[in-house]
Amino acid sequence: MKVAVLDDYQDVALQMADWSTLPGGWEPVVFRDHLADEDALVERLQGFDAVIGMRERTAFPRSVLTRLPDLRLLITTGGRNASFDVEAATELGIVVCGTGGAGEGPTELTWGLIIGLLRKIPQEDRLTREGHWQTSIGVGLKDKTLGLIGLGHIGGLMARVGNAFQMNVIAWSQNLTAERAAECQATLVDKDTLFRQSDIASVHLRLSERTLGLVGAREIGLMKPTACLVNISRGPIVDEAALVGALERKAIAGAALDTFDTEPLPVNHPFLRLDNTIIAPHLGYVTEEGYRAFYAGAIEDVRAYAAGESVRVINPEVLSAPQLRPQS
Repeated sequence: MKVAVLDDYQDVALQMADWSTLPGGWEPVVFRDHLADEDALVERLQGFDAVIGMRERTAFPRSVLTRLPDLRLLITTGGRNASFDVEAATELGIVVCGTGGAGEGPTELTWGLIIGLLRKIPQEDRLTREGHWQTSIGVGLKDKTLGLIGLGHIGGLMARVGNAFQMNVIAWSQNLTAERAAECQATLVDKDTLFRQSDIASVHLRLSERTLGLVGAREIGLMKPTACLVNISRGPIVDEAALVGALERKAIAGAALDTFDTEPLPVNHPFLRLDNTIIAPHLGYVTEEGYRAFYAGAIEDVRAYAAGESVRVINPEVLSAPQLRPQS
């Protein structure tokens, strides 16, 4: 039995968990490179019984799943994966599982990006190494307005830290209640007010049909020229073309981004040439603690599947459906 471990960018997957605990005959095969081309991906994964995907690095739409006749177990790190077609997997008899996680990497990274952007840390680091000294004037956080677009788990933690910095915390999302906002020491406002008043507008939503393109040209156009936009959630929530245009015109002060429409980010992307951006390569969940939890959980999923049991199955209905793919 072959298990494909995909998109191991840092070449650390085999160090982050005890793969010797896989059931007898199950062999992990690690791939470091990312394949965006569906034909190349399908060719690579022929003969694999199980695939472990790292969050949303490699997509598994119906057009891929239908061409992998040996695939019986598809695992995502984390509890969900918007790039996995779970409905198609269920129809094909493929069990889809998730894993647990550890730490608060996304929240911590968001604050690192915010402070780095406002205090111009990347630029000052580079210029100091080049022999310059104190070339910029930063902006502080105290008394500034933090606008949280989404106040779930991560948004709630963002509000807590914002209050510790003595910021004015406001929040909006489609289903946010005044009670939840008060619980997080935030003030519920409407969407337009959030974008108008925020000094820092930070996105903390799941990608869905409702949130696709939620932050568009209109919303960005409401922002103050001194304001910054932060997105560590999912790239398509923000209209990239509208954001690039606003940054080029200096209509807003800057953006700190960890997620993008296309990942890895193309080398010729406009974000990379703009001097008012901080770009991170989707590092929100990339911590040692997170990776250890992800890979250990994936091994547990394989062991449970091999034993005829179920752990963290995302599509439990597949377990009672007639088997469409033969068991080895």
